[in-house]
Amino acid sequence: MASNRDADPNLGYLTKKETEVKLPRATRVKNKTPAPIQITAEQILREARERQESEIRPPKQKITDVNELGDYRLRKRKEYEDLIRRVRWNKSVWVKYAKWEESQKDYKRARSVWERALEVDYRDHTLWLKYADFEMKNGFPNYARNVWDRSTQLLPRVDQLWYKYIHMEEMLGNVAGARQIFERWMKWAPDQQGWLSYIKFELRYNEVERARDIFERFVDCYPRVSAWIKYAKFEMKGGEISRARNCYERAVSKLGDDEEAEDLLVAFADFEEKCKETERARCIYKYALDHIPKGSAEELYKKFVAFEKQYGDREGIEDAIVGKKRFQYEDSVRKNPFNYDSWFDYIRLEESCGNREKVEDVYERAIANIPPASEKRYWQRYIYLWINYALYEELDAKDIDRTRDVYSLCQKTIPHEKFSFAKIWLMAAQFEIRQLDLDRARRILGTAIGKAPKDKIFKKYIEIELQLGNIDRCRKLYEKYLEWAPENCYAWTKYAELETSLAESGRARAIFELAIDQPALDMPELLWKAYIDFEISESEYDRTREIYERLLSRTKHLKVWISYAKFEASTVEEASESAPSEDANNFKKGCLERARAIFERALSHFRNTAPELKEERAMLLEEWLNMESSFGELGNIELVRVKLPKKLKKRKQIETDDGPAGYEEYIDYVFPEENQSHNLKILEAALKWKKQKLVSNDD
Repeated sequence: MASNRDADPNLGYLTKKETEVKLPRATRVKNKTPAPIQITAEQILREARERQESEIRPPKQKITDVNELGDYRLRKRKEYEDLIRRVRWNKSVWVKYAKWEESQKDYKRARSVWERALEVDYRDHTLWLKYADFEMKNGFPNYARNVWDRSTQLLPRVDQLWYKYIHMEEMLGNVAGARQIFERWMKWAPDQQGWLSYIKFELRYNEVERARDIFERFVDCYPRVSAWIKYAKFEMKGGEISRARNCYERAVSKLGDDEEAEDLLVAFADFEEKCKETERARCIYKYALDHIPKGSAEELYKKFVAFEKQYGDREGIEDAIVGKKRFQYEDSVRKNPFNYDSWFDYIRLEESCGNREKVEDVYERAIANIPPASEKRYWQRYIYLWINYALYEELDAKDIDRTRDVYSLCQKTIPHEKFSFAKIWLMAAQFEIRQLDLDRARRILGTAIGKAPKDKIFKKYIEIELQLGNIDRCRKLYEKYLEWAPENCYAWTKYAELETSLAESGRARAIFELAIDQPALDMPELLWKAYIDFEISESEYDRTREIYERLLSRTKHLKVWISYAKFEASTVEEASESAPSEDANNFKKGCLERARAIFERALSHFRNTAPELKEERAMLLEEWLNMESSFGELGNIELVRVKLPKKLKKRKQIETDDGPAGYEEYIDYVFPEENQSHNLKILEAALKWKKQKLVSNDD
């Protein structure tokens, strides 16, 4: 017995252990081999059907006299009444009850059952339909009319009731009554199908004028494109072309701005095409293309192109194709106005058509789409819209003032404080030069230098002034250029070349001196080379040597040494041309000795200061050897040959982050002095070993 402490009052003072439901333990299948006879699901279902007991049906009852019939009817009515009391809302019970009374030929009772059913739910139109069907089937048309009148008054929005009522009157030959029913129905403004049924009804009896009047009321009630098209087709079918055209024209005047105006205009054009009025159809298509939004005119363009291919000439077909392409481009730029490639294609299309107003309109719409971000990479494609616009106005439209306005507006649009485009400034200046207005061109370039100085602007401005022969302006521009970019070696070199061309050697030398004294230069090797070439052209060899020495104090690059030595060797040719033969030989020897001295200094530098640069030393010796061979008899090839290194092919291990990754071959250079020092080390080691051996023998 469980203790009171463990008992739970919610469980009837039983313990949780006593209330647990113990399920039988699932038996494990030990033998999992398949049975010799397999039973399918189909076999199980077949056996279940075979063993199913037959359905118990009540015996058939035969009525032999009036009393039995009365008892049967009483019992059956009682069953139905009891069922109705239980489920009064169930309409199928009412329908079965009424049909049973109908089968007993008791029409008054059946009519009473239908009336009682309608009291339960008169909003169910199926009850009305079955009630009226009962009256018509049993030959009571007046009763049926009464049912239809009541149903249409109570449920005027159920079209099926009206259709059935009209159909009954028409089957009875009461055309006037059917017309009156239609008129009653039309007061409720039914849908389009109701109006069309009324029209078809009148046409069945050849009442064309009545049908036309109904169409007029129809389009007033439903002022839609589909209604007007049906009206026009009705007139067209009757051969009334002028009336049909009048319908279309009235529809266009009333529904020209409707969403479905495209369908109306296409139908109007098809009508004119069927009437062999191709010019009218073409005008309608063009009117539609001008007034319908481009985004919803794709089908219209297809129709127009097909029409032009069938009836138009070559020019008309081309216009239709251009219109279709124009629609595609409009759709593209509408979806993404910053797709400048689409704008370029659209502009090219309009330019090929030659309509200046349209071209300028597209250009204006295109340049209005300014890139949202102030980054140059977003503007690089956009700026060509302005360039093409300006070129079009200048070359095609021949409108100088408008071209000037385009350039001015473009310069105002670009955010020059963040970035600029030198091309725009230069094209604007060149345009003014073509108009022989140098003052405007100078103002444009001066503004460009003040707002957004660039190398291209300086170069082009200096080039223009140089062509005009304004040297003082060129000097001022170079000074501005160097103030803006003092590290630009190109500007220093060109400035010095200008002074050299004017035979102002002192100015040129001073410019070079200022240039090499700058703390930072972008390409100093070009500047030093230009300075050296300038002094050589002036035959100032001592100054040239001084420049080389100053350059070597800054850098000990291999090319500087080779250039210095070649300079000393090149002075031999000039001396041999100007001096006598004996003096020339002596001068040649002196030049050769100076060149050798430079090569020796270079070798000493690479051997002592940078011994790891073996390849540079080898290249230096090759240049020296070439120089000695070029001097002929005066040259001493052996002097250099003994210093040439030996090439050895070696391998070294490739080291990566993951460890060794194989070997690679490289060329190593072994110089004679390195070989001798290596041999001396071997001899010293042998001598040391011999001394140690003698000491060990004495011990």
